[in-house]
Amino acid sequence: MNVFLWIVAAVLAVAFLAGGFMKMILHKEKLATSGMAWTEDFSAGMVKTIGAVEVLAAIGLVLPPAVDIAPVLAPLAALGLVLLMFGAAITHLRRKETPAIAVNLLLVAVALIVVWGRFGPHSFSA
Repeated sequence: MNVFLWIVAAVLAVAFLAGGFMKMILHKEKLATSGMAWTEDFSAGMVKTIGAVEVLAAIGLVLPPAVDIAPVLAPLAALGLVLLMFGAAITHLRRKETPAIAVNLLLVAVALIVVWGRFGPHSFSA
């Protein structure tokens, strides 16, 4: 189960690193035309902040347990992603973007697996 949790955390980290860097690097208008229409509802600074939070969470999923320094940050990062994705789902719900809500809920479920496993029976302190 430990290997499975590492794989899940790594896949989440890659996904959020890619998405976060895109939000941080690309202009808001470019993101909107490339399928992230929700960016129209936020300022450019807020979009970049959301990207930075995603990048930090991705790093937090893998780096602390990998170097064995404060590994409790991994499930906390996953919990942060759960909250971020609930916020994203609310934004998509307001915009009536139903397919995007399904993606958000899938990411919530995957992140909750990490939260459950690392806070529960397969914590790094065990």
